[in-house]
Amino acid sequence: MQLDALKALATADRRIVDLFAKDATRAGSFSASTGDLLFDYSKTQIDEDVRAALLQLCEDAGLATRRDAMFAGKKINETEGRAALHTALRNLDGGPVDVDGQDVMPGVLDTLHRMRVFAEEVRGGAIAGARGSFTDVVNIGIGGSDLGPVMATHALAPYHDGPRVHYVSNVDGAHIADTLRPLDPARTLVIVASKTFTTIETMTNARTARAWMSEGGGDPSRQFAAVSSALDKTQAFGIPEAHVFGFADWVGGRYSVWGPVGLPVMIAVGSNAFDAFLRGGQAMDLHFRSADWVENMPVMLALVGIWHRQVLGRTSRAVLPYDQRLLRLPAYLQQLEMESNGKSVAMDGSSLAVPSGPVVWGEPGTNGQHAFYQLIHQGTDVIPCEFMVAADGHEPELTHHHRLLLANCLAQSEALMRGRSLDEARERMAEKGLDGDELDRQARHRVFPGNRPSTTLIYPKLTPFVLGQIIALYEHRVFVEGVLLGINSFDQWGVELGKELANSLGPVVDGVASADDKDGSTAALVAYALKHRNQE
Repeated sequence: MQLDALKALATADRRIVDLFAKDATRAGSFSASTGDLLFDYSKTQIDEDVRAALLQLCEDAGLATRRDAMFAGKKINETEGRAALHTALRNLDGGPVDVDGQDVMPGVLDTLHRMRVFAEEVRGGAIAGARGSFTDVVNIGIGGSDLGPVMATHALAPYHDGPRVHYVSNVDGAHIADTLRPLDPARTLVIVASKTFTTIETMTNARTARAWMSEGGGDPSRQFAAVSSALDKTQAFGIPEAHVFGFADWVGGRYSVWGPVGLPVMIAVGSNAFDAFLRGGQAMDLHFRSADWVENMPVMLALVGIWHRQVLGRTSRAVLPYDQRLLRLPAYLQQLEMESNGKSVAMDGSSLAVPSGPVVWGEPGTNGQHAFYQLIHQGTDVIPCEFMVAADGHEPELTHHHRLLLANCLAQSEALMRGRSLDEARERMAEKGLDGDELDRQARHRVFPGNRPSTTLIYPKLTPFVLGQIIALYEHRVFVEGVLLGINSFDQWGVELGKELANSLGPVVDGVASADDKDGSTAALVAYALKHRNQE
């Protein structure tokens, strides 16, 4: 990535409010839209010259060629020799998509049809538990097999008209114990989501759930389903083939909510709402493939990220949805961004010459305002913020709540940009009757530096279609950033080493193997755990 021209434009004293003073139409010029979504990035230090230089990065990196290769099913995940074709899962109206000379769309559409039939039969009671129709569904997965459907299930709560849906991911026994305790084992459907059916956390929880069901009068042979491509293992576990939904290795875990991994979401909201979710993602795909770069929402979102992280050196990014039902979106995007672009090696195997992705974090507003916004407003580090908010809520009787929510969201981005000067703070303290040294001391605590950047994504209402647009938007943003950085966004080797060491430590913490070959710290911690195990 050629950043020299951009860094030359990165003047620290450029104030965002001055950019608005120079250009009364800035908000319209520095925004992008598609459908009813509006992405406003005018509250950043990006001006015409900076944007032109950022857009040139797209040309220099061959972004269009790389994008088209992804949609065409080329093996752009070069370290694993795979395509990255999650977009095919939502290609409801598109043409054939070839992988290794074979059109994958008939298989995708057939699996989607099977999902619809299964979900509607569960919802309608045709598929039932040992003592009647299902009241609850428990999805057992981890990582992409958990974060995506958890996020979507919360987001689409107004559309829930099926069984209650719960999620278990952590191998900590507390998670599955607390989830299963209030449920009826004879009226609970368990979905085990693991492509290989070997993920240790997922399979440990699955076996615990099976024992719970058997002991409680349920029937695992009819009350278990699987999202997996390992039919031999699912059969050995006792799950009928009709209850197994597989997906190809060209769908990465963190990109998989669009397919069988989204089965619990479909059961919760119904196949029609799930189809609307897919169509939202498809609409964003079409926009990404056709819009000019400057009007292309995923591209501009990515370029804002490049500007803040790689040019200005901002090490973290706050995602701040002013929508309680998007409470799991920051965690979902955390995985999407940090597992995809948390790399230090370029595609050609050389060391990455620029910083890779930022730390992504956040919480819903207005909760965050009473927690960490203090640091965002007055801390020593500048943290770019990404706000998102709906123009309207789902509860017409609580419109006054939503208006207050919207006002808070817009006020926070304005406050971050404007700040409060020392003179303004002194004036406020003088009005309170302070003078002299005490006035000055108190005023300094009330100074807000301002000039802190933010973007805002605003949409009419959080519907299944809009949720699909938002998730696909961020998927493509991560892809664009990866292309510009010259890295592979679709592998995740960084998660492997810890898994390998955990497997080797299993017998040690069980007390059946020695810790002599471990470092002193690990050996001491194992000794402590063995000494205090099973003690009250």
